[in-house]
Amino acid sequence: MTPGGEVLPRSGVLERFDLPAGRGIRVDTAARAGHRVHPGFDPLLAKIVVHDSDPDAARRGALRALAETRIDGVATNLAVQRAVLGSADFAAGSCTTSYVDEHWAELAGPAAESAAEPDGSVTAPMSGSVVSVDVADGDPVAPGQAVVTLEAMKMHHLVRADRGGHVVRVRVREGDVVDAGTPVVLVRESDDAALAAPADDRPDPAHIRPDLARVLERRALLSDERRPEAVRKRRERGMRTARENIADLVDPDTFTEYGGFAVAAQRRRREADDLVRNTPADGMVTGVGSVNGALFGPERSTCAVLAYDYTVLAGTQGHFNHRKTDRILEVAGRHEYPVVLFAEGGGGRPGDVDVPKSGGLTTPSFLALGELSGRVPTVGIAAGRCFAGNAALLGTCDVVIATRDSTIGMGGPAMIEGGGLGVHAPEDVGPIDVHTRNGVVDIAVDDEAAAVAAARRYLTYFQGDLPGHTAPDQRALRHVVPENRKRVYDVHDAIDLLCDTGSVLELRPSFGRCAVTALVRIAGRPMGLIANNPAVLGGAIDADGADKLARMLQLCEVFGLPVVSLCDTPGFMVGPEAEKTATVRHFGRLFVRGAHLTVPIAAVVLRKSYGLGAMAMAGGSLHRPALAVSWPSGEFGGMGLEGAVRLGFRRELDAIADPDLRQRRFDELVAEMYENGSALNTAMHLEVDDVIDPAETRDVLLRALPPVPRRGWVNPRARAVLDTW
Repeated sequence: MTPGGEVLPRSGVLERFDLPAGRGIRVDTAARAGHRVHPGFDPLLAKIVVHDSDPDAARRGALRALAETRIDGVATNLAVQRAVLGSADFAAGSCTTSYVDEHWAELAGPAAESAAEPDGSVTAPMSGSVVSVDVADGDPVAPGQAVVTLEAMKMHHLVRADRGGHVVRVRVREGDVVDAGTPVVLVRESDDAALAAPADDRPDPAHIRPDLARVLERRALLSDERRPEAVRKRRERGMRTARENIADLVDPDTFTEYGGFAVAAQRRRREADDLVRNTPADGMVTGVGSVNGALFGPERSTCAVLAYDYTVLAGTQGHFNHRKTDRILEVAGRHEYPVVLFAEGGGGRPGDVDVPKSGGLTTPSFLALGELSGRVPTVGIAAGRCFAGNAALLGTCDVVIATRDSTIGMGGPAMIEGGGLGVHAPEDVGPIDVHTRNGVVDIAVDDEAAAVAAARRYLTYFQGDLPGHTAPDQRALRHVVPENRKRVYDVHDAIDLLCDTGSVLELRPSFGRCAVTALVRIAGRPMGLIANNPAVLGGAIDADGADKLARMLQLCEVFGLPVVSLCDTPGFMVGPEAEKTATVRHFGRLFVRGAHLTVPIAAVVLRKSYGLGAMAMAGGSLHRPALAVSWPSGEFGGMGLEGAVRLGFRRELDAIADPDLRQRRFDELVAEMYENGSALNTAMHLEVDDVIDPAETRDVLLRALPPVPRRGWVNPRARAVLDTW
């Protein structure tokens, strides 16, 4: 419209196109007189830029530039721009981004008024080209029924009747170019009730469009039901499919899959249909889902899940499943999701020929999982065969859960044979009994169902407190340690009595058996627990035991779990055979981990507390813990008391010729040592904080171990990643 109110088309030919020029003025344009403006685009005819060092001078210059601008033939916003620049608000610098909307009537004036349209006309809501006319003269129409289809900005828009009645006249034809407000159809309103009902042209919600049908069919090919032969082979081996394991792990209807439509990168050697049907998801299922959501809520239950599919190319690592791995691990890192990896598979896949590569040593998957160490809990599950790259990812996880039939190795039989190291059956490479003894496997289970249950349980210790806990009668703790100080007992009895019923998850029970490490709960609160095992080496700490204890301290430090230490040790293992295991370095690791703890540790001496071993069990010193207490059966010393007497009183004892008198004197000296190193005497010298009734241990620990603040999943004060060993 012109400032005078005449209607101008928003499309058509520029009859006049005069633009300003001069100092301080820049004009960007591609238009010219005679240029046709098409309604298929929202045209920018020209951009006029005016600059000056003084803001008000720039404003006045812009007004002069607009006054020099003359455009005829199509509507422009020149009048509105002049009104804005000339307003007192703009001159005062008080205009906001909503100024035009709020002052439109006064800015546009007569130009804002629409030209009168014939009564009953349906008008075009925008400028555009008529794609189709959907009614004819005399047709009945209902409110909301499409009468014309316009194309604008390359999109089709339905022009709908705003009333019910009959079409008196169709004013446009297919191919016409119309402006906003142009009458396209004249409708005479009718009293017919049938025509007054709004038109309902919504499609049937149950209708499946062709594009959706194609997607649903492809998705169906991912299901186990469409691959009966592959499933049958798994059943014959007594195993589950990757998707069955995931369905068991995540809460129902919470799994969102990533990259399910991927296939193996082998299009140069296989038909597309073959790849779709036989390499679904490129042999790896990835996604996110809720684990233990009913207990901890969505914020603490969302996990990233990766499962190699052994039914697809033996679970090997292909180009696209590596990319899927990288993608889901990136998501896990960005959102701080714990990771659960089902690692069964044969390592790298040489048959992916679609991707040019040489050594293929730039794959970031191993780096990506390693970067999550110490940021979120990571769980690796092995069932069946797990070799090479699959095993490398498994070993990168915080905890490894493996089934009894699993075999794990950094190289499978083919790689071993290729390296000239002999021919071996897969089951002989790294069976479960080897890896439970050497510490690779933290939790050994019977089958995949038990592995999934163990993974769910492991994650709970990092997800939060649990209500509804129960505990055994604590008075039974008074009788765990025998009155005969030389009699062996099972420290597991003390652990099971002390902790909530059914809450003890022991890690690496067959490795470093002189020590016990476990995740536990006391009054619903998750904690880490370390203990000496007097049934093995008398509780003396060997190199494997030191590594096991140090790793548990680090796990607790990283994820903010308080530590309970149950001490009953004669010290570190010594002797020529022990030194062959590099004990000096392994024991040093235990002291270093204890020294760097920021989470609270509480030490309870059950019986023996001797030498450096006892100090290491307390984090480096009996004054290191938040609280160090002893049961009445506790005994303390720089070394075993009998040995201390033999060493310290050798000359005196050797001087006694009578064997009976010598033994009597030895027993007297030992008794004196025991009295001096008794729990009560040690407490009198303030080397421990208290001697307690064993039945009070649980309450004492709860008071001594306050909750640890966390940032996300981890202790914000932790200073290290979580060592895989």
